[in-house]
Amino acid sequence: MKVIVCGSIANKGILKIRKLQSFLKREGFDVIDQISGEEYSRIRDFRGKKDIANRIVEHDLDLIKESDVVVALLDRPSYGVAVEVYFAKMMGKKVVIMSKRDVPSPWPIALSDIIVYDEKQLVSVLRELEMITM
Repeated sequence: MKVIVCGSIANKGILKIRKLQSFLKREGFDVIDQISGEEYSRIRDFRGKKDIANRIVEHDLDLIKESDVVVALLDRPSYGVAVEVYFAKMMGKKVVIMSKRDVPSPWPIALSDIIVYDEKQLVSVLRELEMITM
């Protein structure tokens, strides 16, 4: 079972994604690393950067196609995560929302299959999903 972690890249969000990816790998999960290549977290304005924006979006959507489960970190709002969650859902992927904070929007909740509050719950849910897909 392939898992991809989606989250806000800006404002050090990339560190949270990498931390969760590493944690899940240590727990034995097959984690797709969508951020191992080009570093763009320092770009504050993508206007005038259409080519790189297109490459990023195509890359991320291709990796969601490869995944079985999308874990969406919702500790802060993100246009990208919202679209990734919607795309994953339309592709028939399992969507797990994880947030330690309140989620003030109904959209990601409505599109999710499972909602967890921390890493411990996430591991438990992913293990259950693994058992179902085997």
